[in-house]
Amino acid sequence: MRHISILVPEGAILGSVEGPRQVFTEVNKFLQSQGRPALFRVQLVGLAPEVKAAGGKYSVFTDALLTDIQQSDLILIPALDGDLREAIRANQAFVPWIVEQHQNGAEVGSLCVGAFLLASTGLINGRQCATHWMAAPEFRRLFPEVNLVEDRIITDEQGIYSSGGAFSYLNLILYLIEKYAGRQVAVFMSKAFQIEIERRSQSPFMIFQGQKEHGDEAVRKAQEFIENHVEDKLSVDQLAELVAVSRRNLERRFKKATANSVVEYIQRVKVEAAKMNLESSRENVNEVMYQVGYTDPKAFRQTFKKITGLSPLEYRQKYNRELAAVA
Repeated sequence: MRHISILVPEGAILGSVEGPRQVFTEVNKFLQSQGRPALFRVQLVGLAPEVKAAGGKYSVFTDALLTDIQQSDLILIPALDGDLREAIRANQAFVPWIVEQHQNGAEVGSLCVGAFLLASTGLINGRQCATHWMAAPEFRRLFPEVNLVEDRIITDEQGIYSSGGAFSYLNLILYLIEKYAGRQVAVFMSKAFQIEIERRSQSPFMIFQGQKEHGDEAVRKAQEFIENHVEDKLSVDQLAELVAVSRRNLERRFKKATANSVVEYIQRVKVEAAKMNLESSRENVNEVMYQVGYTDPKAFRQTFKKITGLSPLEYRQKYNRELAAVA
């Protein structure tokens, strides 16, 4: 029987503790209903018998203390609430235990911003990791040695897993169920819990806000110009002249400050403006395209789909308020 330790750190978001526990427990019930043995032993593991969650609104009673677990097969790190730097400090006692368990063969997975605690172990240095897209700028600042894949729902780095934001952690749970229990069980759980199986990207849900907490005034000025001239065709040379630095210098500083090249930033600002129009206006795709400075429909569609995972028409059909009301 595979032992699953769902950690209950201080400040845990309750849903990402209870959600995995419930789904893995239902797998056991499903297997037993077919006359098959239970596959998982699921335990909530903490530093104390009772842990406060959701800002103290709830108490989680753990099944075991960290010191009670000699060997686990899978460790899940739930999402953390509040200031993430403080949350890492408050839960440092988990770090050596996670590292030791991994060295002894345990797999490790993080859910949403639980990736911050996972990254603090050093186990994913040089590896890919996902987290909530809203936390991406802070994650990059704290863990520059980790390869953050902002659009991904699931990463699997040889037994170290991570998930995208919020309830997309359930897609990682399904992924693990398929790995451990097979496709049939995973499909049944996706239907039982109404989770869309095979979803691999959080791109359609991302809102591009731009990384401005970097202190480089030339880059900030260029960002503001891009955002205030979304309808114009902009070039790197034009922006470099505006902020009085060389093109090469601007490109280097821009990438360092924002994690985007200048061209990528321009594209993402334009696509974000297009998304807002597609969500709320009656204008067709071509009209929206012209409003954000594109004249080539093919180039617009390709850029839009690269960033959002959907074509402009698919995005409009999915998120436009008036179309949704008619449906």
